[in-house]
Order: sequence, then C-alpha cells, then structure tokens
Amino acid sequence: MSTPEGPRRVRVTSPRTSAARRPPAPTGTREIDEQTRLGEIYMHSLVQSQLRLTLAVIAGVLVILGSIPLLFWLVPPTRTLLVLGLPLPWVILGILVYPVVYVAARIYVRQAERIETEFTEFVGRQ
Repeated sequence: MSTPEGPRRVRVTSPRTSAARRPPAPTGTREIDEQTRLGEIYMHSLVQSQLRLTLAVIAGVLVILGSIPLLFWLVPPTRTLLVLGLPLPWVILGILVYPVVYVAARIYVRQAERIETEFTEFVGRQ
C-alpha cells in the first residue's frame, strides 16, 4: 500500500528578513522608561504643570469660600437675612458651597486631562 502524499508545505517569509534593521529611534517614552536625565526632565515638567494647576484650583476655592466669612463680617445684616425662611449663612454654607466645589473639581479634572494629553502627545513625538 502506498500512502497518499498531502499537499507540500511551503514556508512563507518576508522579503525584508535579510535587510539591515535600523535601531529604533529614541522616543520620549523610552527616555522616561529608562529613567534617563531627559526622562527625568520630562517627568519633572509634568509634575510641575500638575502642581501649578492644583495650587491654582485650591487658591480659587479658598478665595471664594474664604470670602464668605468676610461677607458676614463686613455686612452684618447678612447674618440675619432670611432666604426662603432659612438664614442666609445656612443657605450659603449648606447649599451654595457644593456647586462651587463641584465646578472647581470639574475644572481641575478637565485641565489635568488636557495637561496629560499634551504631555503624551509631546513625548510621543520625541
């Protein structure tokens, strides 16, 4: 009995396998991964940008919320003013503070994402 021969196997290779390989171009992400001096500078830049944003948002919130006691001190009738049957200080501290904090948080998140996107695009181009 003879065994039937199946289809012959063919090995497919790329025509460029024998071509000289170029070393990969240095990128910013590689600099960061390898913790080179340039990578440290990139990361320091990112951290500084995030720190500036954080301090700006905190300062803005402190100015807005810090002005509430100043308002009550400079304008004494506001301490006893009623709004919808509630004292104005309660309305401000119990209700109006939350939208201020929410808006500050939204601003922070949007700007932090923008900073990270710009950083990623910049490092990817390097």
